[in-house]
Amino acid sequence: MAEDSFNADELNPPEWLNVEFITEVLSGYEKEPDLSVTNLIFTPASAKGDHYASIMFRAKVQYKTSKGSLKKSLIIKTMPVEEGAKKDMFADSPLFKTEIGMYSKVLPETERILQEVNDNTKLYVDCIYHSLEPRQVIIFEDLVEMGYAIVRNRWLTQEEICSAYFKLAKIHAVSMKMINKRPEFLAEFKYGMCDMPGLMDSPIINSGMTPFTEMLGSTPELEKYQPYFKKIGLDYKDRLRDIMQEYRTNPQSGYYVLCHGDYHSRNMMFKHNKETGCFEDCMLLDYQGCNVVPMAVDLMYSIYMLMGTEQRSGQLETLLNYYFSVLLETLKKIGYKGAMPTTNGFWAEMKRHRYYEFLLLSTFLPVSIGIRTYGMDIEDAILNPETRKKYYQITDVIEESKLMLARFEKSGYFEGL
Repeated sequence: MAEDSFNADELNPPEWLNVEFITEVLSGYEKEPDLSVTNLIFTPASAKGDHYASIMFRAKVQYKTSKGSLKKSLIIKTMPVEEGAKKDMFADSPLFKTEIGMYSKVLPETERILQEVNDNTKLYVDCIYHSLEPRQVIIFEDLVEMGYAIVRNRWLTQEEICSAYFKLAKIHAVSMKMINKRPEFLAEFKYGMCDMPGLMDSPIINSGMTPFTEMLGSTPELEKYQPYFKKIGLDYKDRLRDIMQEYRTNPQSGYYVLCHGDYHSRNMMFKHNKETGCFEDCMLLDYQGCNVVPMAVDLMYSIYMLMGTEQRSGQLETLLNYYFSVLLETLKKIGYKGAMPTTNGFWAEMKRHRYYEFLLLSTFLPVSIGIRTYGMDIEDAILNPETRKKYYQITDVIEESKLMLARFEKSGYFEGL
């Protein structure tokens, strides 16, 4: 893969990422004090567009222990080392603390609760090392070595999406039991998108609503929706903060879960049989944004960042209903004692939090289509408002907006604005 296919800050590992550090990590993990690294090669572990808030390296390690000569492939996740908007935005965020808490505490407990009812669903890859000081770093087993891969050059199939929803529904269901029975267990998971330093005032959020509203006014079939979005644009960020902080500041009778927080197709890997090509498994990744919020948050995000055009246009309700069926089945299996969610209640929750979907349609869908379909640069798309404006002229964006807005109208999203 050419160098320009990688994030620039992943081409050269930081100085501390060296033989001495890897020796310390593996010695502790394998409980082999005399372990010695005999060969170490670092390469970028992800391509442009795979992620944004961190950098990742793959370490191919050959080493010796009392057991003989061994080799291992590791994925090392840390913070950007270069200065700039990306580092400034995430340097003081709780991302790494949240992800460490997920891998060291919540996900193991989630699997334990499932195993008590003979459900052996695997929800995470093993974490072999983590640290916040003197640097933020997490090291995982390499899923590529286990046959998993990120889907890059196509949209996901219905089977792949259902598998991803299956895993998400399990996590959501167990978190509902935790919230109901021992809410203090998840008390630290309270930082989401709205809590990232400067994010709510960044181009990621700010540069979408205006060009989207202008596109509505210049498209005859969509012109009737422009007055709604002019009104939505006046306070959508305040409404978004209310949604993300609702559980902590103004809890309602809705459905709250520990959400993934960044549930898109590049934050999961899929395994297919090498001989037959048949689908085998999905593994969710990147638990940095997990926090307790309304259930609708992950699901709305997935509509625009996980589904492709085919799913959004013809399978949306089928896929979300599949997620909901797995959620209910799991809640019953694990002995959830709270009020059981209902189908009507589920769709009412989606409508109640519609301001989040207004943001996703106006701001995230054009970027998602631009990056996935047309190979546009993710950092340019996120940080350059002039580049972002071009996305709203893409035919695919206009056509999908027609479908989504018709669904909004049918579902009563514009009532009472």
